[in-house]
This record gives sequence, structure tokens and C-alpha cells, in this order.
Amino acid sequence: MKKLLFQTDSSLAKTGFGRNAKALLSYLYRTKKYEIVQYCCGTDYSNPILKTTPWKSIGTLPDDPAERHRIGQDPGQARLASYGAHLIDKVIKEEKPDFYFGVQDIWGTEFAVGKPWFDKINSVIWTTLDSLPILPTAITNAPKIKNYWIWSSFATKALNAMGHDHVKTVHGCIDANNFFRLEDEERLKLREKNNIEKDAFIVGFVFRNQLRKSVPNLLEGYSKWKAENKPNKKTYLLFHTYWKEGWGIHKLAEEYGIDKSEILTTHVCKKCGDYQVKKYDGEDQDCPRCSTAKSQVTTNVGFGVREDQLNEVYNFMDVYCHPFTSGGQEIPIQEAKLTELITLVTDYSCGEESCEEGSASIPLEWSEYREHQTEFKKASTSPDSIAQNINKVYEMTPQDRSEKGKIARQWVVDKFSVEAVGKFFEDFIDNTEVQKYDFGGEEDAAEKKKNNPDAFIPLIESNSDWVLTLYRDILATDNHTNDEGYKTWMTSLENKVPRKQIEDYFRKVAREHNQKYFPVKIEDFLDKDDKGKRIIYVIPESPVDVFLSTALFKSIKKKYPTYNLYVATKAENFHILDGNEHVHKTVPYSPQFDNTLYLEGIGDHEGYFEIAFTPHLITQRANNYIHNEKDNVNKEVLCTS
Repeated sequence: MKKLLFQTDSSLAKTGFGRNAKALLSYLYRTKKYEIVQYCCGTDYSNPILKTTPWKSIGTLPDDPAERHRIGQDPGQARLASYGAHLIDKVIKEEKPDFYFGVQDIWGTEFAVGKPWFDKINSVIWTTLDSLPILPTAITNAPKIKNYWIWSSFATKALNAMGHDHVKTVHGCIDANNFFRLEDEERLKLREKNNIEKDAFIVGFVFRNQLRKSVPNLLEGYSKWKAENKPNKKTYLLFHTYWKEGWGIHKLAEEYGIDKSEILTTHVCKKCGDYQVKKYDGEDQDCPRCSTAKSQVTTNVGFGVREDQLNEVYNFMDVYCHPFTSGGQEIPIQEAKLTELITLVTDYSCGEESCEEGSASIPLEWSEYREHQTEFKKASTSPDSIAQNINKVYEMTPQDRSEKGKIARQWVVDKFSVEAVGKFFEDFIDNTEVQKYDFGGEEDAAEKKKNNPDAFIPLIESNSDWVLTLYRDILATDNHTNDEGYKTWMTSLENKVPRKQIEDYFRKVAREHNQKYFPVKIEDFLDKDDKGKRIIYVIPESPVDVFLSTALFKSIKKKYPTYNLYVATKAENFHILDGNEHVHKTVPYSPQFDNTLYLEGIGDHEGYFEIAFTPHLITQRANNYIHNEKDNVNKEVLCTS
């Protein structure tokens, strides 16, 4: 049996990645042809709940609390560990998979691409990309990923246009058997059960309450529709979402003149699991089904409805409206189509595909804006377009709605069903030869070379020579013009990626490499006879900052005359401190010097210094004002001496 390792959200999670995993892995498991291991993002390695899956499931986070705490000191490392970076090598070595599937956002799989095993076993990156311009990391890694699959054709086309012809679209999958249109009589009974008028017209939206879901636009569009067309039926908005995060729905509704009673939402009981569709009056409502007090909540990632219940939620609706700024696939659009709803979808990002000919969607017009900081192109869906198209569906005959709904369902079955996607996976796995790899063998020779993250890179006019110099001087690698990495960076430069951005990336990789294979041991730089009498001052970056810091050293020594002052900075700054009478030793900076608690000691770890000054850090990253209550430096004196 071929062994498959899937790194993605747990199949038990109510996320898009989680639901995709549940559908696909269930399909592959039923074939009885493969041994499946799921590496579940954001979950403890030995979490007991993972034992409930029919295949082996393990988490990405270490069980050891101390190790978890250590990782958590650095938010960046904590985030990567949640995706799987911390334990991935251990898991690969222990499980010895024939296939690795990284199914996550691109930043949640990038760490795997550089691993020595990545191109020595059959590895796949199956990811979501939702905006233009395409993320630089998605571009630069493209040549390194033989099997590079995107959930939506929107991003595939963009990468293909850059010359990455091997990138292909493989949709996230849905079990089409779970979503279907109920008989009209059943639909009316659902409304009656939930005290909703049988002839009401309901506009629905299933979404996670995030910034990129355009709730204000939908509220404004709905309000415009009612004001301009004055429908002769009772109308509702049905928001299937979590009300305690994201948009303040009631506040926005009031701004647009929408009565709160017109907005319905899904409540689910944490005790009995039953649900209700009703207006929102806050979380922790009493459940009328099992009479448990304060057990009803709105649906969220941690606790939501079952698929059969979600199918019923869609069947409350008369039209489905999905306005958004961008998205990787937006699975609720496909689920709504499977229930034969006409879908109104923003015609941008993955919405382009959902609005293609034959999809039976009605495209929503939008205007472009740039997202702050990321500079991504995003869509602001037109409220006028929402209003016009809600009315278009409102005025349709039942026959027209039914015909379009059946077309929509078949479109999803053909492209997104677990049978269609699962068959693609079967063919890929069955027709791909297993590569031989010694999981317990020696590490690559390149990994044994120490990198030089602080190497001086001269001004070089030729882009080609400059890239080769980065490889040679920073990564200690002899790269050639026919290598994929070289081609990647040359493509990036042609696409106007700044040199500084590329150089910073090389230096980052070099530091991470050295930290992993040549970790700095603080104790190697310390005197043996000054234990308990050490102070460290950390100032890694700017030479100007290092120079200005020297004005403080006299005051520190005056307050602590019997203590030795160590200064941690980049090696290129050492010359600034040469001959300084107040500095005992300079120490080469590494990321571990950002952790004040590690430097000073915590719990069973006694630390290396009595006091660590880390002025380059903000207090949210490190508690640099505590010093185990040993700090008696007079700040006023420090600043004036």
C-alpha cells in the first residue's frame, strides 16, 4: 500500500480545509488502496480527539508544555509550528510516506519546500491563492514545486502567464451527496418549524465573519433593493455565521435602515446538537428543544452544525448572495449551487470561475481597491449590483429558478464533487512511481555548510551575477544558471521584485539554516568565573543604534560595578565596541537573544544573565521590563549620564 501524508486542517474542523480533508480522505480511505496519515494543523500531536478518525491523525504541535512555551515566545515560530514546521521532519522520518500533500495557504506549506526530502519523495503543494498580484513566495517557490496545484483557476492562470506552465487547477472537493434541494413541502415545513412565513423571500449568506466577507455591501444592497422595488412579501436576510467575531451586523443594519427582526441566523445547541434559525438576541440562549439553559450559540469554527443540518439551512433560502473581497475557493458557493440555489457572486478572484458560462451564477459588479499594507487588489462589491440582481431572482418564475438551479448543481458535480476530485487523486497516486529515499540517511552536504547571513554583497550591475553572488556568499552554495532556484529569482527580478526583498530573504534563510545546524551556544561566549554577575545588552541591527547605546554603558557599569557587561550584536558591528572600557565581551547576535526570559531564566531554566536589556524589542514581544525584580538602574541617570 502506498503511504500518504496530508498536512492540512483536521478533518474534524469546521473550516474549508477541514471539510475538504474530511471529504477527500474519506473517499481515499474507502478505496482501501492506501495507508493514510493526516498531520493536523493547530492541534496537539497526541490530542485524543484525533483518534476518532478512521485513518491515523496526529497534530502539528508538540505535547510537551515546556516546548510549547519556548516556541510561543516567538510569534512567528509559533505560527509556523501551528502549520507544522516544528515537527514535520520528525513526522516524515517516522512515517516514511511515499507521498506528501501540503494542503494549506502557501505560507503554511512554504517551509516544506526547502526540506531535503521534499523533492526526493512525491510531494505536492495544493494551495489557495486569492488576490493579484500573486504573492512573491508563491512565485519564487513555483520552480521548486513539481506538483503545484491551486484550488481556483484565477491564480493558476496568473502563474501560467508568468511561465510556470506546470501549475494546474485542482479544486477543493465537496461530498455532493450531502447537499441537495429538498422537496418543496419539506422546505415549507422547515420554515413553519422555525416560525418563518411560508411565502417569505429569503436572501442567504453562509460565511465566516471575516473582513474579506463583504457584509456591509450586502446589507446596503438588500436595503436598496427593498427601497427601490418594495417587495410585496415578507423578506429576510439569513446570515449563517458567528456573531461574536468580525462585522457588527446589527450596528450596520441599523445604519442601512434594516430592522433587526429581518436578519435571521443559525443557532446550535452545544448540548443536544439541534439548531434553530431565528433572529439574533445574543449568544448563550436557552435551547427550546432540550431545555438546557444558555446552551445555544451561533455557529463557529469550533462548534457548528452537521452537514445534513447545513443542507437544511441552505434550503431555507430563495437566493444565495456571496459578496467578498477575494477568496481561495469559497466552498459555500458550491454548496449553495448543489442545493439548486441561484447564486450571486462577486466576479473577482475565485468568483470568476463561479461566474463562468455554464455555472448558472449571476455575477456581481465590483470596483477595485488596494488592501492596506499588502497592496493586494481587492474587490468592493457594488451594492447597486446586489440590489438589481436580488430583484432579478425575486421576479423570476419558479420554473426559471428551478431550471437554472439544476444547471448550477450539475456544474458543481462535474468540477468539485469528491468523486471528480477523488478520481484525479487516485489516478495521480496510482500512476506515480514511488521514489526510493533513505529517511534515516545522512543529511545533504549542503546542510553541513555554515551560511553567512551577514555577508557583504557589493553593488553588481548584472542581475545574473548578483543572484549567483547571493548563493555563493550568503548560502555557501555553488548555483548555476540552469538551476531552478536561479531561474526563480531571475523571474522575480524581471517582475520588478526589489533586490532588497530578495537579499533579505536570502539572509533570513541563512540565519534559519545556521540556527538549525550550527546553533549559537551562549555558554561558549561566557566567562566561567562571573556567573551571577553578568549583564547582557542586546542591540543587533543598526550600527547607529549600537554607537548611541555606548552612551548608556558607563551608567550601567556605575550602577553595577562588579558585573560584567556583555553586548550582543551582529558581527559587522563589533568594531564599534572595540576598546570600549565598559564592555566586557561582544557576543554574535542570534534570534535566541530576543527571548528575555530565556536569557534571565524562568522556572527550572536558571538563565545566563542576571539582567538582560533588549531595547530593540517592543513589550508585546518580550517582557523586557521585568528582569526578575533585579533591575535597579535609575532610568533618569541612564539618560543624562
